[in-house]
Amino acid sequence: MSAIPHIRGPRSANIKVTLLVSAILFALAILFFTQRIVDDLVNRQRRIADLYARSLKYVASEQPQSGDLSFVFEEIISTIDFPIILSDPENNPSAGGHKNVFLDPSWSEQRRMDHLRKLIREMDEKNPPIRIAIRDTVVIQYVHYGESELITQLRWLPYIEIAIAALFVLIGYVGFSYIKRSEQSNIWVGMAKETAHQLGTPLSSIMGWIEILRTRANRNPKLTETLAEMENDLHRLQKITERFSKIGSKPDLKKENLNDVIENVIRYYKRRIPQTGKNIELTIETKTPLAATINRELFEWVVENLIKNALDAIEDESGKIGFRLSRKGNAIYVDVADTGKGIDVTYKKEIFRPGFSTKRRGWGLGLSLSKRIIESYHGGKLIVRESKPGKGTTFRIKLPQ
Repeated sequence: MSAIPHIRGPRSANIKVTLLVSAILFALAILFFTQRIVDDLVNRQRRIADLYARSLKYVASEQPQSGDLSFVFEEIISTIDFPIILSDPENNPSAGGHKNVFLDPSWSEQRRMDHLRKLIREMDEKNPPIRIAIRDTVVIQYVHYGESELITQLRWLPYIEIAIAALFVLIGYVGFSYIKRSEQSNIWVGMAKETAHQLGTPLSSIMGWIEILRTRANRNPKLTETLAEMENDLHRLQKITERFSKIGSKPDLKKENLNDVIENVIRYYKRRIPQTGKNIELTIETKTPLAATINRELFEWVVENLIKNALDAIEDESGKIGFRLSRKGNAIYVDVADTGKGIDVTYKKEIFRPGFSTKRRGWGLGLSLSKRIIESYHGGKLIVRESKPGKGTTFRIKLPQ
């Protein structure tokens, strides 16, 4: 295969990138605006908690002998929706000095206090406690506060929205891929059937001319031999026309001897390869007959495409193309190995894409068509099993029995 690929046909990379970039920008926008809202609410809570602390400080300053300041909590922030806990300088919760904190009535006093201490530690990790001090030196209490349920929900909101957006992007991507595959399929089918239709008329005419020539060549052995080869090539063109006409239709699958099918294609190429000036050995290394359910015409087409691909890959005057058949479980494997120059690692994932070709005059349809025939019509797989630059490539066909 050539080092410089010639890529033809439309690509969907730009649309995929657009979908991905749009999803990322949407996610960033959601995160940004939601974080702004959360920051504003957190600052509001901080201001309210600070106001509450100042009120407690004022009351403590006006009534220094008062030991119970919990009534201030009830009077000033009765409408606050976030959890607040009062504690002494040693972080021991004050009796009744909490709001919006769940405490099970069935709990013992010790368990209630332990639970409040745990909440105080969790609150202090998120928000630094607010100190209540008299004359700014004597600390009498701390105000610990957490986040409201609204802020907690808002923190989760962007992830939920991003997940929903990702779901829509995924649905859009799958839908686009399905539409794209359908369009490609329609193009394949339309092109194949139109080709078969266009070939039909001239082939019929050529058959008539060959019959006329045959009647005049009875006494010319060389001309008779030439007409026989022409007729073989004409039958070949008729077979190709039949193959194209089957694209898009459900093929008839029958149990066939794979060895015979491959041998038939090999015989055809053995007669024509010498005309290219190359000495290529075509072999079937596995002589044990193996049968699979296939459409003979279409499967022969796949074998021909793989041979053509191998011939193009062998740049030397001599080389080898070998077929090896094997059975594993309920599947039959056909390995097609050549001694060509191999496939560059960069192009391994591209070779089956329609329009991709490394040949200057290639259309990039042979391997793509072969993969479609094996996977869509035969329920199998066609992959590159192994490829080493300078040593060759092995394609593998997997067929169900």
